[in-house]
Amino acid sequence: MGRKIYGLLLGILCTAVLTGCNTAKKTDSMDTKIPKVELTVWGAEEDMALMEQIMQGFQAEYQGQADFQILFEAQGESQCKDALLGGLEEGADVFTFADDQLNALAAAGALDPIENAEEIRGKNLPSAVEAATVNEKLYAYPLTADNGYFLYYNKQYITEEQARTLDGILQAAVTSGRRFTMDWSSAWYVYSFFGNTGLQIGLNEDGITNYCTWNQAEGEIRGVDVAQAMLRIASSPGFANQTDEAFLEGVRNGSVIAGVSGVWNAVAIQEAWGENTGASKLPTYTCNNRQIQMASFSGCKLIGVNAYSEHREWAVKLAEWITNEENQRLRFEMRGQGPSNIAVADSAQIQESPAIAALLEQSEFSQLQRVGGKFWDPVSKFAGNMAEGNPTGQDLQEQLNEMVEGVSAR
Repeated sequence: MGRKIYGLLLGILCTAVLTGCNTAKKTDSMDTKIPKVELTVWGAEEDMALMEQIMQGFQAEYQGQADFQILFEAQGESQCKDALLGGLEEGADVFTFADDQLNALAAAGALDPIENAEEIRGKNLPSAVEAATVNEKLYAYPLTADNGYFLYYNKQYITEEQARTLDGILQAAVTSGRRFTMDWSSAWYVYSFFGNTGLQIGLNEDGITNYCTWNQAEGEIRGVDVAQAMLRIASSPGFANQTDEAFLEGVRNGSVIAGVSGVWNAVAIQEAWGENTGASKLPTYTCNNRQIQMASFSGCKLIGVNAYSEHREWAVKLAEWITNEENQRLRFEMRGQGPSNIAVADSAQIQESPAIAALLEQSEFSQLQRVGGKFWDPVSKFAGNMAEGNPTGQDLQEQLNEMVEGVSAR
């Protein structure tokens, strides 16, 4: 899939334009030759207006030090690694990517360790710094700390007390004739049920394959206990297995009063529910006759500098500019994205955002997404069968074993 090229080309093509282009100053500019610096930046298509403003600020800051020609290309953050590794020398100088791609990019030599690492560490949240680190070396610049999920609920139908447990939410949904939704087709969300049970998932030392104990048949919480809990949830008339897009559609048409999602939907939900918008950490759910706090995967967006950049010194300056305090604050104002910068995260403006506050509350029960590629499909298949009520009647332990075998495949 080709990238959309917007060609912002926010270049300072002629220093004379900035000085009135009178004859005397033209002569002066010819006497002082400044270097031409061409940089390509990859980022989300939705960030175009934001990045235009950031680039203009960058060029104003370094006015006269270079003849800048900066090209912005829309490149999905989740596919950045594949696009970049397809040709490093032709790739972007500066790029936005999801933190779960960091290990592969560092291993491929696409990123060099950051020289002023201690300065960057001191300005950003520990979780974001961890997400940008491989083997105790910082390889990227933290940009956001909001790639996670939590609970949205409509306070017109669900009380704060009910929102604490999934049982309470489902009961409120049934009573109102509406739905609580969650996307069980996505293994990213399904992690919620296993994450705080003592059952494990993670990367092996090779950084590629997974270890997984979600089929564990002994202990206080077994894999079968989680599967049975999911079946009970799925059997409730107040539950619907829906994608994130369907959740938002239900919010707008009034059929959905609660769901699991992230900050990217905050503005749309606020527009639909207004003063009834509620947000909190994920609820607990009933598993083996006890309440288990639902877990979450967490993640960050990072800014990388291509190790093969022709103008690497300027690319570094631009990466630092994009991620500085002022521009992370601007990112929150324009895009509603949660900052990794400590000063911005501690500001009153951020603390007053229900979605960001809920995400921070959930962070105590979250884990960085560090799983290999074979995690996704087996978990989605298993969860999809649970969402349908296990129509084949296949033994739950057998299904768990098959899932874990697929997740752990080499």
